[in-house]
Amino acid sequence: MTTAYDAIVLAGGAARRLGGADKPGLRVGGRPLLDRVLAGCRDAGRTVVVATPRTTARPVEWTREDPPGGGPVAALAAGLRRLTDAPEPAAQAAPAPVGRAAPAALVLVLSADLPFFDAATARRLVDALAEAPEAEGVVSVDAEGREQPLVAAYRVEALRRELAGAAAERGGLDGLPLRRITGGLRVVRAPSEASASFDCDTWEDIAAARARIREHGNVLDEWITAVKDELGIDLDVDTGLLLDLARDAAHGVARPAAPLTTFLVGYAAARAAGGEGGPEAVKEATQKAAALAQRWAAEQDGAG
Repeated sequence: MTTAYDAIVLAGGAARRLGGADKPGLRVGGRPLLDRVLAGCRDAGRTVVVATPRTTARPVEWTREDPPGGGPVAALAAGLRRLTDAPEPAAQAAPAPVGRAAPAALVLVLSADLPFFDAATARRLVDALAEAPEAEGVVSVDAEGREQPLVAAYRVEALRRELAGAAAERGGLDGLPLRRITGGLRVVRAPSEASASFDCDTWEDIAAARARIREHGNVLDEWITAVKDELGIDLDVDTGLLLDLARDAAHGVARPAAPLTTFLVGYAAARAAGGEGGPEAVKEATQKAAALAQRWAAEQDGAG
């Protein structure tokens, strides 16, 4: 199931437990926390970040809550307003402007301190809401059973209803806790992987996140993702196939042949189909180079 959605990322908190540090800019695995969250919601039609504009790895739209520092409810309201406005140029790494699109009926709402939030989690939340017509939100639940309202998907109209009611009751939204809004919604609780809802509130959390990505089972995927983001590549490839090629080149030719061969495979794939080569082009080039490495090794062994 493919459900259209927009995303709002709240990135303007004071980070008091981090001594006022620029939390969205803190790096985990060489990437700012904000960029890691933006990678997780990359399938959103439009992404609005509520914070002071900064350079990001992916194109986004920017807005600020009124007043600045007015809290998560004011920030959420600002993000929803932005989704109904025409995009404006924003400071970002990608030069292409963000195109105008009609607001989606569903919105993913995230904090900017989720180092392990990924696109699969985003899709599960959005699709679960689309498949539950009576629900107004799907909220992640962490390992301790706590709801995480900033790792959640909501129906836009339901959020607007609750925001309007709160504003009318109090004369404004600044300073309100987020549960004042989400508490009035019919939500479905969605248990998530512990890492998906892990947020970084303290320096101990930052240290734990940095340690986790260097664990043996995670480090390669984390590194490849970091390199793709740094180079502006949005391409899924068979890393196992490339590693096999590197092994064959190293063992059958010479150790320095491994990185050089994989570089040449990438270059060939980039040239394929007039620069539009994708995963299939990488696979084809890898298979050709692997076959060559095997022929090379066979000659050396006196076979063939």
